Amino acid sequence: MLCTTYASAVEGVDARMITVEVNAGGQVQENKPWYHVVGLPDSAIREGSFRIDAAVRNSGFTSLRVKTVINLAPADIRKEGAAYDLPIAIALLTATKQIAVPNMDEYMIMGELSLSGDLRPIKGALPIAIEARARGYKGFILPEENAREAAIVSDLPVYGVRNLSEAIGFLTGEKAIEPTEVNTREEFFRDRTSHDVDFSDVKGQENIKRAMTIAAAGGHNVILIGPPGAGKTMLARRLPTILPPLDLREALETTKIHSVAGILPTGKALITQRPFRAPHHTISDVALVGGGSYPSPGEISLSHNGVLFLDELPEFKRSALEVMRQPMEERRIIISRAKITVDFPAGFMLIASMNPCPCGYFNHPTRECTCPPGTVKRYLSKISGPLLDRIDLQVEVTPVPLEKLASRERDSEDSATIAARVLSARKVQAERYGDHANIYCNAQMPSRMVRTICTIDEAGQNLLKNAMERLQLSARAYDRILKVSRTIADLEGEDNITPHHLAEAINFRGLDRENWGEMR
Repeated sequence: MLCTTYASAVEGVDARMITVEVNAGGQVQENKPWYHVVGLPDSAIREGSFRIDAAVRNSGFTSLRVKTVINLAPADIRKEGAAYDLPIAIALLTATKQIAVPNMDEYMIMGELSLSGDLRPIKGALPIAIEARARGYKGFILPEENAREAAIVSDLPVYGVRNLSEAIGFLTGEKAIEPTEVNTREEFFRDRTSHDVDFSDVKGQENIKRAMTIAAAGGHNVILIGPPGAGKTMLARRLPTILPPLDLREALETTKIHSVAGILPTGKALITQRPFRAPHHTISDVALVGGGSYPSPGEISLSHNGVLFLDELPEFKRSALEVMRQPMEERRIIISRAKITVDFPAGFMLIASMNPCPCGYFNHPTRECTCPPGTVKRYLSKISGPLLDRIDLQVEVTPVPLEKLASRERDSEDSATIAARVLSARKVQAERYGDHANIYCNAQMPSRMVRTICTIDEAGQNLLKNAMERLQLSARAYDRILKVSRTIADLEGEDNITPHHLAEAINFRGLDRENWGEMR
């Protein structure tokens, strides 16, 4: 008997409908497999016969060892993972006439089976739910752990089930299951601005806080250069606390990526805070930018709409850093394989930190650098010029004096105060770029817009010309300085860029400074 159920396959951050066709009947020949899967399945799907057979028997049904052919259509799409266990099992039971489901074609069904018949969570529940709604299904049946994640999709009843027996009972009408409901607005606003860290914890470092404020206001990339213990990591981890809160569009985008990667916390329906990703410097190229035999999102996509923090930047593999250059400009990464091309979003803010030299004490006010001559320059050369060009703010971090650290006074601005200034500047930019698609802040401004939006007077032209000649800056660095100047003017509520805005922006090109690192 032939039976059909409907499932879905995830491609990139979107989903496509998969038709599961099961034809069961006939004697199995001795020493021949009873279970054949066609339609580009991976090994997890082919091995599913053992899981499904055990799950069916442990759920009180008869063994399914009859000649069975399963087709996953369309056949030219690669299918991967054990999430097809549940739709295959239900189709097999129907095809062998152990159950009768009159309206099976009204539901999207996904879930991985354990040997006991219990269901394990799947990846990509949110994009699959979006596809189910677009296809007009009357419901989506999936593991209970994924139900809240899928239920944020409106106008689609989502039924979370704990095991195979519950799923069958619901489909046959023997068991009533209430659809999972999530108040999307309530979920969205919950913990949206709650953070475990705050800028008020940071003593001193006012120039670094200023750089962080500018970076947050304009969406600019930052690199912090300083000795060990100067506070680079502490400052970096507090950057998300002053960024504008996610809007609902950004929250959904971010949740889709984390759903596809399978790292959405159990029971959580929506990502409501900007991601902060801090991979170790031993990370591979593929883990950083995404890819693999079956492409999955990397760290640059997992930090979409948030912050990617690369600590000890020169210790990362050169090849891993270089493949970031194009995504930093285009805010997406296209991964191509022989039979598939996927497009992952990668709109992240990069914040990097590094020591000025291998020993860490070059330019330290009290400790002597022990590196031999030429070491500092070689150490800095691990980071390519084109990558540094794409980092708008290059800031030198100096240690905080002991008396400042020992002080009990808490005179630092808290994150909420700084965030209010940042949000005010972002509102100005939102109005400025309101008619331009996919541009939300100054850092995203394309070069063609820089000349019209970042206009400067003659004094500013002369100042910038002298800086370009003295520091031997590239055309890209020229544009970056103008963008940062525009952000500084927005923070001060100024309509025009003045020479002091330009001077501050130029001052944040620390690694372009004359003779930096030439001493050793």
